[in-house]
Amino acid sequence: MQAEDRIAVIGSGSWGTALVKLLLENQSMVFWWVRQDSTLEHIRQFKKNPNYLSYLELDVDRIRLSTDLTAVIQEADTLIFAIPAAFLRESLREIDPSLFIGKTVVSAIKGMIPEMNLSVGSFLREEYQIPSAQVGVIAGPCHSEEVAMEKLSFLTVAFEEQKKAERFIHSLSSRYMRINATRDVNGIEYAAILKNIFAIAHGISIGLGYGDNFLSVLTVNCIQEVKRFLDRLNRIERNINDSVYTGDLIVTAYSRFSRNRIFGTMIGKGYSVAFTKMEMKMIAEGYFASKGIHELNRRLEVHMPVAESVYNILYEGHSPSQVMQVLSERLH
Repeated sequence: MQAEDRIAVIGSGSWGTALVKLLLENQSMVFWWVRQDSTLEHIRQFKKNPNYLSYLELDVDRIRLSTDLTAVIQEADTLIFAIPAAFLRESLREIDPSLFIGKTVVSAIKGMIPEMNLSVGSFLREEYQIPSAQVGVIAGPCHSEEVAMEKLSFLTVAFEEQKKAERFIHSLSSRYMRINATRDVNGIEYAAILKNIFAIAHGISIGLGYGDNFLSVLTVNCIQEVKRFLDRLNRIERNINDSVYTGDLIVTAYSRFSRNRIFGTMIGKGYSVAFTKMEMKMIAEGYFASKGIHELNRRLEVHMPVAESVYNILYEGHSPSQVMQVLSERLH
């Protein structure tokens, strides 16, 4: 990835805002699509996102802000999507697939497209005819809040071509960001999807009053589920103990910044799914992912008791305490 390549961030949530900050470490100019005019004007005037990471000051002189998604796509060579998976389909509804010709498209989204049961990468490849070699994925373990505070963090970038991943790394690297490259595009994307479901399971357990001993066993079983699922989905050489798989799961399950853990904790404490969705300001990707993985696993038939337990609580209305009691007897 050459320094003069034009890179755009699509989305102005916490992760999109953090990515803009990272890109500004290396790029002379960053393109940034935000949904609302009011958000754009606030960023221009006060140099801060009013809704997410609002304490983070940005160099707006080097940011090309726009609410016109078509124009941003046309301007950029590389597009980093960082909007919730639930909103991606609608956001791109009016976009002509021909606009993506010759573009590199990177998903920083850790969710599935609702009702289509597709990962973001699969959605972009199938619906917009973007060649697989041009689609990349960014995965953690990395919380946007710590990026904003410039705490040492780690990312993994995946492309089919290792050299393409290595070139892209330069645009996001900094003194507080370490980045690895991999060819496991599908693997790290689905690992990021699954870890949000498992973070909800951890949150439910915390809400119900389970302790660290139980949570440690739950975590180990979640890691095993990730491995079984990825091996069935795409059996290539990978080390499940690498940070992009296990590390990302652990930080999402245990961090106070994890919106999926917060979502699960509220469910565990007795709040309804509808109330919890309404109360949370940010999207918990694991909620939608739970249904998507459940539907996908009808075909794959992977043994996933933790993922199925979360699905039964969120979508079948089963009692969290009863489901977790049954699950506890199946863990090892």
